[in-house]
Amino acid sequence: MFETQSIADQPIAATLSRSSSWIEPLLGCALGVAGGLLQSALSHTSTLSGGLLGTIFGLVFGLFFAQRASSPGAGLIWGLASSFLLWVISTGRIFYFASLSGHSAAMLRDARAHFPELVGFLLCIGMPVGVGLGIRGALCASSADRKFAWGRAIVAGGVSGTLGGLIFGRWVSSGDYFPLLVGFGELSSRPRTIALHFLVAFFIGVFFGLLFQRDVRGYGSCMGWGLGFGIFWWFLGPLTLSPLAAGMPIDWSAEQGSVVFGSLVGHILYGLILGVAYATIDKIWVRLFIQSDPLNREIEGPGLHIIRSLGWGATAGLIGGLASLPIMMATGVVPKIAGLSANFAGFRPILIHLTVSAVIGMSYGLLFRNETSSSGSSIGWGWLFGLIWWYLGPLTLLPLLLTGVCDWSTDAVSALLPSLLGHLIYGAVTALVFSLFDHHYTRYLLLDPRTAVRERRRLRPVGTPAPALWFFALSLGVLLPMLLG
Repeated sequence: MFETQSIADQPIAATLSRSSSWIEPLLGCALGVAGGLLQSALSHTSTLSGGLLGTIFGLVFGLFFAQRASSPGAGLIWGLASSFLLWVISTGRIFYFASLSGHSAAMLRDARAHFPELVGFLLCIGMPVGVGLGIRGALCASSADRKFAWGRAIVAGGVSGTLGGLIFGRWVSSGDYFPLLVGFGELSSRPRTIALHFLVAFFIGVFFGLLFQRDVRGYGSCMGWGLGFGIFWWFLGPLTLSPLAAGMPIDWSAEQGSVVFGSLVGHILYGLILGVAYATIDKIWVRLFIQSDPLNREIEGPGLHIIRSLGWGATAGLIGGLASLPIMMATGVVPKIAGLSANFAGFRPILIHLTVSAVIGMSYGLLFRNETSSSGSSIGWGWLFGLIWWYLGPLTLLPLLLTGVCDWSTDAVSALLPSLLGHLIYGAVTALVFSLFDHHYTRYLLLDPRTAVRERRRLRPVGTPAPALWFFALSLGVLLPMLLG
């Protein structure tokens, strides 16, 4: 009886699947055309071209990326990455100038002239289309393990945002500089400024929890989502919402972007703190209220797991430090790490650089051990890890240790741009070497069928928005300092 019923239901299910397959493109077109018209109105460009561009983007996104937009956060990341790619394609002259030798200055001028279009594409087209289709994807998900918990998202996100605002505020607000409030204008008193700072931090945290509850898996991925979310919020906050709240006109020019560039670094660092705080609080929530499985115990204790991750990470970081050493020496970063002049000769700066590389590699082992499922994905996370440490290391921590003051100006960032390549190489090599250690050990675990399922569950599955995050965060994390510096 049940077999006959299931067979009879197959044509109906197929028909419903075929009919619903057009809902995503139609919804994408509707959101895209609305966003394109809004982008044209805000940037004072042709309404026809904006609406047509938004329609094409929504249609293509609904046809090819709707299945990957399985949650609002996944949809947002895929939408931002796709709209950035649309900006690169639509401003094809960038590639023309890039292909000609001696025209790098003209290439940057052309890209700066199209900076308002980049902001419009991200906020008006990529964000609404991605989030809209992500909400539909979340509503269509019927599996119990993907059930969304509103209380968990709001509480964990709000507490994480407030905690991140407290840590970040104590760190950078001693000089009355609040990056989360840049563009809002001057307030009447410091207590009101601090209160507004925490209110904005709480709101950002809740927004983060609502978007990414289904996509975060560990500390490493949470840092990645925090980095991408911080870049996105810089476009949405200081460049858009803050001027509107202050009663000022929106200015999406590259000149205004250069003026508020310091807040971009602040948003990135706040996003990293928010990601780590959210990962911690969310794990506590799951352990207290959700997770209850005393039978399926881990095959090794947490202490042994941590020691193994630290050892592999230190070795991988040491190899990554050796691979990036030539570039770090050429750019003068290694002598600065030792607090010495660039003309200092000897092995002391090299020894300190390798020691720091090993310590940073330990942090990679603790944060990213369960994030990679292949060598390609490990390189993607490694690049992101290197980009994180470029913003966190020579741009922030190193000046604080040497001078007590960090400089996030465009001039300081431009001077440190050559070392960015060394950090990317370090991250990729460290991640790749660590993945070789981890995969070699995992192969032995998979020989036992009792542990095979548990170990596979640790790894990030195929089809997650991680590739979109790598493309969006890496591209803009590298491009914006070059474009606005």
